[in-house]
Amino acid sequence: MPFSQPAHHIEAMHNKHDSITPSLLHAHRAGDASHHHVAEERNPRILGFSVALTLIFAGVEALAGFWSNSLALISDAGHMVTDSTALGLALLAQMIARRPPSPKHSFGFGRAEALAAFINALAMLAIVGWIVFEAIQRFSTPQQVQGKAVFVVALIGLVINLMVAWVLSHDKESVNARAALVHVIGDLLGSVAALAAGAVIYFTGWMTIDPLLSLLVSLLILKSTVDVLRDAYHFLMEGVPHHIDYLQVGEDLAAIDGVLSVHDLHVWEMTPGQPALIGHVEIRDLAEWPTQLHAIKLMLLQKHGIDHVTLQAELPGMANGD
Repeated sequence: MPFSQPAHHIEAMHNKHDSITPSLLHAHRAGDASHHHVAEERNPRILGFSVALTLIFAGVEALAGFWSNSLALISDAGHMVTDSTALGLALLAQMIARRPPSPKHSFGFGRAEALAAFINALAMLAIVGWIVFEAIQRFSTPQQVQGKAVFVVALIGLVINLMVAWVLSHDKESVNARAALVHVIGDLLGSVAALAAGAVIYFTGWMTIDPLLSLLVSLLILKSTVDVLRDAYHFLMEGVPHHIDYLQVGEDLAAIDGVLSVHDLHVWEMTPGQPALIGHVEIRDLAEWPTQLHAIKLMLLQKHGIDHVTLQAELPGMANGD
């Protein structure tokens, strides 16, 4: 009777000749990092609702601002117009970030969110610069402003901005949603300033309050915008995550029993909130490497929150090409 191989063995031999597929190369197996490279937790409906609501009122407030000749209201309208574009970019970025890895983009598209956040922050800086310039001009040449119209429109804008801010605040994990929220907070402050300006002008006729409050709001939102810009830039430049001490990671790796040295060490974020580490580890005996690697992965996860780890073990002299 001829020898019959088990079915699973025949299948395994057959699979060796199958073509390599992207899904196979990107798959995570036992012992790999537990996270994926797709932003599956993002909810595009949050930004979709915000885009629609902001865009509708942006047109209304822009017309009212020019009709009433209020810089505070025009500034808020400018923020709202910028927000509609910013939130639209954020929505597009979240949709792109949900795409799985591909043969040309093996890390996926998670960085699209940080890129959109960076663009949004730059746009806000430009708007702030324009408002400051206009406010300074109006200090020397005050202009007539329709206080009552400003007050009514600003009040409506305040309610809408509160709604959008509340919706966006539910997506705390996304740096892109945070950037969009900065825009909305800027509009929220702008609505408060326009509301105050309208009331003061209506009851006292003091026109200087309009550029004064616009300037104050611009300075307040500048800090938040710079913070988002710095965080997005740091992520795009593959900087070490802020909560991770790079030098301490190196010391902890070198302290593992059997590890002689650590070099070519890199720590960055593959997607927001998902740190990764690669490096070379010099050890005494390759036979001990499985045990050491297990200890290293456990230490990095528990002490530094690093789940995605790729290390190359080397014997003394291997790094020099011996």
